[in-house]
Amino acid sequence: MVGSKLYASAIKSLWTGECTVTARNNDVTDENTGRVVENEVDVYKNEPCRISFDTVKATRPESNAAEIAQSITLFIDRGVTIPPGSKITVTQNGVTAEYEQSGKSAAYSTHQEIPLELFKGWA
Repeated sequence: MVGSKLYASAIKSLWTGECTVTARNNDVTDENTGRVVENEVDVYKNEPCRISFDTVKATRPESNAAEIAQSITLFIDRGVTIPPGSKITVTQNGVTAEYEQSGKSAAYSTHQEIPLELFKGWA
């Protein structure tokens, strides 16, 4: 059966990365000024994951040269809920990079796959 614990264990054994999901919190009030202060809060830390890269070549009819785009996918446990607008810091193979969710996750019986793009900054 595809949803078995052995299958899930096999999939997760490929996850060589770790990620930290950071969200902005607007619930903190500065005691001196009384103003609401934005700060960053780690929602998840050191969560096992895997990141996958895929290079996509596309040509448009009006263009002679192929445009190259990179597709980035995060593989992570189904139970992880990433708040919209969060920063996702992934360390895999000794490389750390910051990303943000770029689309709706695809949920499977053992994991979820989330499309990512490079983090450009807080909105």
